[in-house]
Amino acid sequence: MTGTARESGAGFAHARQIADAVLFEGYVLYPYRASAAKNRLRWQFGVLAPPRYGADSGEHSHQRTECVMEPRPGDRLAVELRFLRLQRRTVQQACGNGAFRTVEELELADRVLVPWDEGIEERIELSIPTEELTEREVVREFDLAAGEEMELLTRDGAVAGRLLRRREQARGRLRITVRDVPGPYRAQRLTVLVENTSPWAPPPGTRREAALARALVSAHLLLGLERGSFLSPTDPPQWAAQEVRACRNEHTWPVLAGPPGSAGVLLSSPIILEDHPHIAPESPGALYDATEIDEILALRTAALTEREKREARGTDERAGAVIDLADSMPPEILERLHGAVRGLRELTDPAPRAEHPWWDPGNDPQVDPARDRVMIDGRPVGAGSRVRLRPGRRRTDAQDLFLHGRTALVEAVLQDVDGSVHLAVTVDDDPGADLWRAQGRYRYFQPDEVTVLEGA
Repeated sequence: MTGTARESGAGFAHARQIADAVLFEGYVLYPYRASAAKNRLRWQFGVLAPPRYGADSGEHSHQRTECVMEPRPGDRLAVELRFLRLQRRTVQQACGNGAFRTVEELELADRVLVPWDEGIEERIELSIPTEELTEREVVREFDLAAGEEMELLTRDGAVAGRLLRRREQARGRLRITVRDVPGPYRAQRLTVLVENTSPWAPPPGTRREAALARALVSAHLLLGLERGSFLSPTDPPQWAAQEVRACRNEHTWPVLAGPPGSAGVLLSSPIILEDHPHIAPESPGALYDATEIDEILALRTAALTEREKREARGTDERAGAVIDLADSMPPEILERLHGAVRGLRELTDPAPRAEHPWWDPGNDPQVDPARDRVMIDGRPVGAGSRVRLRPGRRRTDAQDLFLHGRTALVEAVLQDVDGSVHLAVTVDDDPGADLWRAQGRYRYFQPDEVTVLEGA
């Protein structure tokens, strides 16, 4: 089982960029310090815990990927399991005479070191002739031994302390099977099961941190065919739609991961993605916090105090790299992060444009939100009408319920693609009404959620 199966090709390289983002998503969040509350509850995606701990805690111990592929004669399937393995770091201060004591913080010239769980990337790789898969189940066991490391720290030429790093044993198994798919084409359903097989038996009351040390964290799969292709798990061809729907994926989400138009690589991710995901070209580097906008994140990071930056550098090398990136980012990169125009068209071009979606109100001469009317209690209501709000509990949110009984001005009558009618309104006495109106932002209610005011 050797070979690389497209690993050196553009498709696999493209997929690896996305896989790296998945692997380290949420690894260390702004403000990139171990002391921040956001960084005290970590490892939320793709955690495969030891089975005996998972049975009692609700954590998963396996991950199942199923998809439909079309291998060609003589094809090879590349399977790459990637995950993080926790490495627990302890900080110790030198006490003289070769002795050390464990501390919560150790200050050096360029960083402030604190205890932290580092993530070490692990890969389990296979390359299998597809003919072998039709004959038998392929099973690959792996056993990563426990280990310890020590790093001495110096200050002004003298030993100031040391870092102790410890990794627990991690064991797992890959099970790969295929079965032929009935139909006009040579297709097969591929099943890859990833299991944590750790024999560790946690005592009662064991905390999650102890189990994480023996877990496969951010576990995901890269699958590649040398010559064949995978069918899209979300948009398959009609002849295979039923077979694709029958695929059972547990705790993972498979998507085509090569460049648009390719189908030779599939990524099975613990995060929901779309086919052919890609990293925004404006992104200057890994920031590990996809819930934030890169521009805001870079500006906030650059504004941290020097003490906060030193603590971030002492938290993790990756956090330190983010600090250095924010500090060295030139103005043209920041300007690029401010926004990007994905496409332009000439607004004054009189020629009809076929790209308008069929539901675009501006492309339908029979729709005019500013003049359309809807009948409420036998009276026509439209832009300029005044109503009293009576939000319905069955389809509104708590914020709208606060407006019960308030009066409002109807700004437009709108219809959605399902034919439902909505009234866009601004609430009377709302100090921001003029601003909302200028921006075209309103509150929306259905006709049976308002009553028409007398004399309106």
